Amino acid sequence: MKRIFFFILTNLAVMLVIGIILSVLGISGNPNNLMGLLAFSAVVGFTGSIMSLMMSKWMAKKSTGAYVIEQPRNETEAWLLNTVDNQARQLGLKRPEVAIYDAPEENAFATGPSKNNSLVAVSTGLLNGMTREEVEAVLAHEMSHVANGDMVTLTLIQGVVNTFVVFLSRLIANMVAGNNSDEEGAESSGTFFLVSMVLQLLFGFLASFVVMWFSRQREYRADAGAAKLVGPQKMIAALQRLKGNGESTLPKEMNAMGIAGGEKDSLLSTHPTLDNRIAALQKQ
Repeated sequence: MKRIFFFILTNLAVMLVIGIILSVLGISGNPNNLMGLLAFSAVVGFTGSIMSLMMSKWMAKKSTGAYVIEQPRNETEAWLLNTVDNQARQLGLKRPEVAIYDAPEENAFATGPSKNNSLVAVSTGLLNGMTREEVEAVLAHEMSHVANGDMVTLTLIQGVVNTFVVFLSRLIANMVAGNNSDEEGAESSGTFFLVSMVLQLLFGFLASFVVMWFSRQREYRADAGAAKLVGPQKMIAALQRLKGNGESTLPKEMNAMGIAGGEKDSLLSTHPTLDNRIAALQKQ
């Protein structure tokens, strides 16, 4: 729940800042002009998501201290580059940047603004705690995320739900505040502002169910993609190994990118449970 609250709060903060900037620039989200309100909501809803996507590789490297392998310093780094290169060729992709970050738990993530401009990173804990076959499966899982365009799709979904959160919040707040037809008065009312903020919190929470549902589905698809690349048994073995994993040390805003999530399935889970993921692979 802490992760979800942080996720919602961050999104709302970004939307609020963008909304204030647009208001200062004279770009109105007046609820009495539905088309203008929709355009305003789309700008507010998509800007933060797109900016996060464009900066995702840089932010991931900075927040984890990841070291990007350019010239392999040892056999392990050479193997990582070769493995990712082979998988990228099988998927018809440009090889992403490959990085290692220092963390005790077995973890990995993929991010980046496009399929051919991405980053795949693994933790030192993963390299030390898994066999080569299991690491290969984890890399295939992350490469499947890249091939599926999950980072872009999640950004678009987040942008759409943010748009409707802003649109509906301002529209309903205007009705509660008295449906003022005055272009200036509609947005300057204290009641309108208060109700709009409360509704954004409520609708933002409800919208997170949609985003988290997609997040869980993309994990199943990435597991299936990895099974096609390296075989289901390798992916199952990697997921079994993750059951003994420690708590993630990834920054909170990056937890959804990691290969494993919580121990329970819920409407607000970013990942299905490892048991459910293993069961899905065993049915293939």
